[in-house]
Amino acid sequence: MHTADKGMNTKLVHAGMVKDPYGSVVTPIYQTSTFAFDNAQNGADRFAKKAEGYIYTRIGNPTVAALEKCMAELEEGAGGVATSSGMGAVMTAYFALLKQGDHVVSTASVYGPSRLLMERHFSRFGVASTYVDTSDTANITKALRPETKLIYIETPSNPMMQITDIQATAGIAHSHGALLVVDSTFASPCLQKPLLMGADVVLHSVTKYINGHADLVGGILVAGTAEVYARLREAMVTMGCNMDPHQAFLVHRGLKTLSLRVERAQQNAQAVAKWLAGRPEVAWVRYIGLPSHPQFELAQKQMRGPGSVISFEMKGGLEAGRQLMDRVHLAALAVSLGGVETLIEHPASMTHAGISRADRETIGITDGLVRLAVGIEDAEDQIADLRQAFESR
Repeated sequence: MHTADKGMNTKLVHAGMVKDPYGSVVTPIYQTSTFAFDNAQNGADRFAKKAEGYIYTRIGNPTVAALEKCMAELEEGAGGVATSSGMGAVMTAYFALLKQGDHVVSTASVYGPSRLLMERHFSRFGVASTYVDTSDTANITKALRPETKLIYIETPSNPMMQITDIQATAGIAHSHGALLVVDSTFASPCLQKPLLMGADVVLHSVTKYINGHADLVGGILVAGTAEVYARLREAMVTMGCNMDPHQAFLVHRGLKTLSLRVERAQQNAQAVAKWLAGRPEVAWVRYIGLPSHPQFELAQKQMRGPGSVISFEMKGGLEAGRQLMDRVHLAALAVSLGGVETLIEHPASMTHAGISRADRETIGITDGLVRLAVGIEDAEDQIADLRQAFESR
């Protein structure tokens, strides 16, 4: 089915589907490492890109391609590149778009490993980086250098839920001759389409909302142009961080219910956030759906909904946060987000522990900060679980 002109939910169900000769209504799992050629000339032509067809699963696979095509349609991009993990997608973007002597400007509260990969490893090969509060685009402009070739933002950011103006940032990047990569994991294509706002690449950890069932890890990049897509594809194939066919099958299956899950989870999160804001134990709540959010108006303009991740500060600091996480029963004490289940975690000692305390405090990740990724359970039960955790002694 041609789905380019269809709505979001139709694309989620049908985009990228392989026409199976046996009539399967879902794309089969092509669980193979290699593909046979029709003859010697056909093999040579496939390698020379003169003939259509698959060669080797690291290079391409029908099951993986179905997911890539679906995501490219959802993001309205030129092509998708699926990877074995979310960090595989980050690594692919860095590897494809940067070289020795280049400089990167990025969101200070970006996902911890994304920052560590740059500061600890790419720095060894002569790539410099500057991390700023990108919710104020003036900070991006101030951080630019003649050698800045990439602006890498995460919006909403993890775990501070900061919003960066994608359209304005794209203008800054392109006027400087740089590319813009947007990690849109916390939004998903249902809530935000960075390529339509000028980004060159949109990145997702499909481990989160895209797959939605907390049973695998994976990543994907969608490029806005064929030229950038080719760079990303070549980098991924060379590094060998391709997605496995069975992994892609599961992600594509989970993707079909994305909008239903996102809608339900953010309805719950809205109710939970309002309830948390009224608790005496909580110093403040950071949720995109509350008017108290610093970039509430920008989020209303840039996103179709607030998502389902809430960050809040416990008045009792680290110990109060630990007690809360040890007392919940419904919420699982685990990192990640975007699954059907509610998860709770402590960024300072978990997801962002590799960042120095001084840097954490600069970007607002205090010892008492708690991140709650709200799932699709009944909101009444989610609130009841938090209430008993607050009130138990």
